[in-house]
Amino acid sequence: MTHAADTHDVIRVHGARVNNLKDVSIEIPKRRLTVFTGVSGSGKSSLVFSTIAAESQRLINETYSAFVQGFMPSLARPEVDVLDGLTTAIIVDQQRMGADPRSTVGTVTDANAMLRILFSRLGEPHIGSPQAFSFNVPTVRAKGAITVERGARKTEKATFTRIGGMCPRCEGRGSVSDIDLTQLYDDSKSLSEGAFTIPGWKSDSFWTVRVYAESGFVDPDKPIRDYTEKELHDFLYKEPVKVKVDGVNLTYEGLIPKIQKSFLSKDREAMQPHIRAFVDRAVTFTACPDCDGTRLSAEARSSKIRGISIADACAMQITDLAEWVRGLDEPSVAPLLGKLLHTLDSFVEIGLGYLSLDRPAGTLSGGEAQRTKMIRHLGSALTDVTYVFDEPTIGLHPHDIRRMNDLLRRLRDKGNTVLVVEHKPETIAIADHVVDLGPGAGTAGGSICFEGTVEGLRASGTVTGRHLDDRASLKPEVRSPTGKLAIRGANRHNLQNVDVDIPLGVLCVVTGVAGSGKSSLIHGSIPAEAGVVYVDQSPIKGSRRSNPATYTGLLDPIRKAFAKANGVKPSLFSANSEGACPGCNGAGVVYTDLGMMAGVATTCEDCEGKRFQAAVLEYRLGGRDISEVLAMPVVEAAEFFGAGEARTPAARTILGRLADVGLGYLSLGQPLTTLSGGERQRLKLATHLADKGGVLVLDEPTTGLHLADVEQLLGLLDRLVDAGKSVIVIEHHQAVMAHADWIVDLGPGAGHDGGRIVFEGTPAELVAARSTVTGEHLAEYVGA
Repeated sequence: MTHAADTHDVIRVHGARVNNLKDVSIEIPKRRLTVFTGVSGSGKSSLVFSTIAAESQRLINETYSAFVQGFMPSLARPEVDVLDGLTTAIIVDQQRMGADPRSTVGTVTDANAMLRILFSRLGEPHIGSPQAFSFNVPTVRAKGAITVERGARKTEKATFTRIGGMCPRCEGRGSVSDIDLTQLYDDSKSLSEGAFTIPGWKSDSFWTVRVYAESGFVDPDKPIRDYTEKELHDFLYKEPVKVKVDGVNLTYEGLIPKIQKSFLSKDREAMQPHIRAFVDRAVTFTACPDCDGTRLSAEARSSKIRGISIADACAMQITDLAEWVRGLDEPSVAPLLGKLLHTLDSFVEIGLGYLSLDRPAGTLSGGEAQRTKMIRHLGSALTDVTYVFDEPTIGLHPHDIRRMNDLLRRLRDKGNTVLVVEHKPETIAIADHVVDLGPGAGTAGGSICFEGTVEGLRASGTVTGRHLDDRASLKPEVRSPTGKLAIRGANRHNLQNVDVDIPLGVLCVVTGVAGSGKSSLIHGSIPAEAGVVYVDQSPIKGSRRSNPATYTGLLDPIRKAFAKANGVKPSLFSANSEGACPGCNGAGVVYTDLGMMAGVATTCEDCEGKRFQAAVLEYRLGGRDISEVLAMPVVEAAEFFGAGEARTPAARTILGRLADVGLGYLSLGQPLTTLSGGERQRLKLATHLADKGGVLVLDEPTTGLHLADVEQLLGLLDRLVDAGKSVIVIEHHQAVMAHADWIVDLGPGAGHDGGRIVFEGTPAELVAARSTVTGEHLAEYVGA
């Protein structure tokens, strides 16, 4: 007879209605590998992340005391009737790691912490505790009198020293900023002739130019190059002092500290474009000369184990570091060495052995960041938990996908439930159970089209089932290049003096295994004057008030059309301006901060989440009010603005571009903060489609795309090239490689085993030669 405890072997979901889910009910087997598929926007993430994982996390958070809950994110209960059989959920997503300049691969995986302890125990000469090897801890020295209040008071002298490992010059950042003076002024002119070339500095401005000219410290009629040493020092570096200009008290300070305060303390992304261009010209970031970019103080670098300092260890490729640690035979720290070695071996096993521990965390791609987070879970002793993965194969070459599949199977075989949202057929193939959502995207999705085995999916006739065995074929003819982009002597990161000509006027795909140097070549080595537009997956700058309509400039023609039809001013139709609901200031939700408890967001009662004043919603265009228009998906809005009373050609054009890049299912008013990495990239691409000519660089545009949508993307890339653009795509997807006119393959391996061009030519030549890993996988894919 079965024990009662063994009967709970499914996760039951009944009546899920989160986002676009339509009363979904499903039973997911536990301790199995379940893959969720479906076109982009069909509701996979809504079911897996926003329903199952969110409720599991919420229930766990509720077991903590109210005080502890105050430090955790607030989670509302998802809209679902029944959720049964949940286990602890561990989410491994693609959120980029914090781009804090002090965050490195070593600090986010605890490998640095273990290395610091190792050096504090074994390093020669011994310099102090593990803090002495941390680039986040400055050295502190103090001396003076202290009074101890015990019995008869006694004052005694004391000195206090805490040795830290931070390099004092760059404060542990590894780089220092230098200002190029030639970008600030023309030294052949005098101040009264308008020597300053800083944007916004007008010659009659009290606060900027006249303070210098009338301060008395420099001669305003003398060219700057003729200043005496004292005048030049006062001009550039003088400490702040009070001066009178036309009877007004002002503060005078040297030009360089003033520029640092006014321009360099601001977030670069928040600057206006012309100011940002000036800062990029005027400021150069160079490796700190004191620590050679290692971030560590001279003392920390002087302590060594077998001739290797902690800076050398962090700069090593992880595969080499693991070998070095293996060679340390020190019984006194044996457990520590064992744990450190396990962490480093996990890096190698997961395919990240080419990284080094001093690599800044912000420079990792989405796929690398996700795999770095996985390292924590591989050696975990936890079982019977639910691991939730968000497209773990992103950024992986077909060669690396097999390794990732093995890792997913290992997690399952330890007795865990593994839920994976995925589009790649190689990963769908290893599932024990498949759930296909759809049939379409947005409002046309949110239903379960199929549930069962992979064989059943193939025979089911759903969109995913039909496209599972799709294969793009090689082109019979490829386009001829119209020019070339020459890269010479590229040696950034692991590139080994690469010379390559990137053809222009064609679709060029740059490929190679993860870590072979593709991004270093394209993002780091293309000359700045080439006029290249980069469309990558980095987050779009925008608050929860930003949405596709505001980001693409679509809202302007829509507001004007509404204003014209109703004879009122356009600003009424902006939720960030006059038309905003006064109750929630146009946000649609009211955020209530509950002090130490978790804050909550509730739909605004005044506008019911519509974000506009009631009076504004009485104005109509084509029978719809502004909130109804913003709730439309792109495809529906394109029809609405394409004909009839609401015909607005400017809006129709932008909507057409959004549909072209495969975002037809997004609603116009969806907050940008809720978009996935692939959706953000395609939204950026849509805004660049109108640019004239030029070179477009796309970084894995197939991210988050269903097999059926890849065909549409290939058609779009063809149209871009036919319109006169040069398109360079960094990509692993075989369908895009097969469709290319020219392929540049980097390798042969990752890290210092890569960084070389192993093939350049047409896809047909690559398949015929089969000389590289990519060539073999592509040949297998096209059935050659």
